[in-house]
Amino acid sequence: MFTDAKSEIAATAARLVVEEGLEYGPAKHRAVRELGLPSRSPLPDNDLLEDQVVDYLQLFCSDTQPQELQALRELALVWMERLQDFRPHLSGAVWRGTATRLSDIHIQLFCDDPKSAELTLIDQNVRYEVHSTKGFKGATVDLLSIHSLCPSLNEDIGVHLMIYDLDDLRGALLPDARGRSQRGGIQALRQLLDNAA
Repeated sequence: MFTDAKSEIAATAARLVVEEGLEYGPAKHRAVRELGLPSRSPLPDNDLLEDQVVDYLQLFCSDTQPQELQALRELALVWMERLQDFRPHLSGAVWRGTATRLSDIHIQLFCDDPKSAELTLIDQNVRYEVHSTKGFKGATVDLLSIHSLCPSLNEDIGVHLMIYDLDDLRGALLPDARGRSQRGGIQALRQLLDNAA
């Protein structure tokens, strides 16, 4: 029963992720509501949801998603090169290959001084908003959000810069439970772009 419900939640959440650009957590909770399930229903894990997102993309978006992903990765590379002093690493859907034009770009910066990234944005005349979010280690980290025009898509894309201490970089490079890298630096991103070209 729970397994079937989790699969149904994952399939519905995958549609919301792809069609509306929702993040995984909100998509799961909204899927529960849309399906009329109890609010405390067990939720699928992110691996199951990502599998469903991949299936949905292959079924319904195979003609557009690869080009959209390439455009987002190219824009991510621009920002990573602009911020290369802070050891940028791309994460999230743009890194994992499940992004569409509705997806935001998530870049993690590993800084000696947490305020240095903000000072660089100010020096580059980049407007940004400061938020906080839960980082990959569970602690709260600063999040700098900017809007950047993606020329290939001709629309503004959210670019979110998560600020970590330099010491966090070592743990950041560990693979996930399936042995996949959870983020990649500039060279790794260039390799993805070259492989897709």
